[in-house]
Amino acid sequence: MARSEPTPQRSNPASAPQPEPLTEMEREILDFMVQYLRANTYQPSIREIGRRFGIKSTKTVSEHLHALSEKGFLERDSARSRGVRILGVDLSTGSVAVPCYAELPEHPPGAAGPDVPRISIDRRLGGGEGSFFLRAGPGDLAVLGIEEGDLVLGSPGTPGEGEDGSVLVARTGSGSIFHRVGRNGRGLSLEALVPGGERVLVEDAVSLEVVGRVAGFYRRLGEAGSLNPLTRH
Repeated sequence: MARSEPTPQRSNPASAPQPEPLTEMEREILDFMVQYLRANTYQPSIREIGRRFGIKSTKTVSEHLHALSEKGFLERDSARSRGVRILGVDLSTGSVAVPCYAELPEHPPGAAGPDVPRISIDRRLGGGEGSFFLRAGPGDLAVLGIEEGDLVLGSPGTPGEGEDGSVLVARTGSGSIFHRVGRNGRGLSLEALVPGGERVLVEDAVSLEVVGRVAGFYRRLGEAGSLNPLTRH
């Protein structure tokens, strides 16, 4: 999923010279600053940017920020701590940019780097800190009517959260990552949500590697839609 590069703001674009394109590092730093600001409502410090990209010299980070400023993507105020304003980007705090994966990554999916594509959604739809989208594979959640290609929204969770019937994203070694939760006297019962899916009994819930819990899903309809024909009554 391609990222859209923000458009630098200029007072007279017709007469102003076109800025040089961003280098890969400048683009990654700008993406990181945008995501950090959306998550925290304030900008990362120069040292935080340096730690994120393994840059030990604060002078080098400042040079990257200066280049972004010269190219019209930032406005800097050297008299203020974290005195940077990003230009040309919608930074509405009512939405959050959620990382989106084709497959479940090895690292915690909510802690994505700037190279991972993101989808902005309203925070009220469940896009809290640590949320992620995961594209459903063939039959992954077929028993719930979720089809291949649908985007499943996951949020951080633990085995102890949610009622019976809630759906966890968990690595169990069974070949399925989506499981419906049930409880009995012996422990936690996890039912794989593929047709004919097996049940796994987890006696020690603390040992279960839970990635998150399913909060919802998103399906994009085709031009003609994918709903069944309506019947006139």
